[in-house]
Amino acid sequence: MITVSVEKNENENTTSLIRRFSRRVQGSGVVRRAKGIRFHARAISKTKRRTSAVRRLRRTEDMKEKELLGLIIPRTRGRGRGR
Repeated sequence: MITVSVEKNENENTTSLIRRFSRRVQGSGVVRRAKGIRFHARAISKTKRRTSAVRRLRRTEDMKEKELLGLIIPRTRGRGRGR
């Protein structure tokens, strides 16, 4: 992480100090980097992907089996609500 620091000069008012600080921050790229990593998701490991895929396959197989046994009503594909 890049730290940006600004010290107040003798005859400098707070407005110009804040302006100088914000220019330093913009120049250092801290804001750009923070916006870039804001929604970045970490890569999921292969084992987690495989286990979730196996879980998903088992779930679909169970649902198909229950449909065949008549335990649940089969899902219909389409727009829904009988249109």
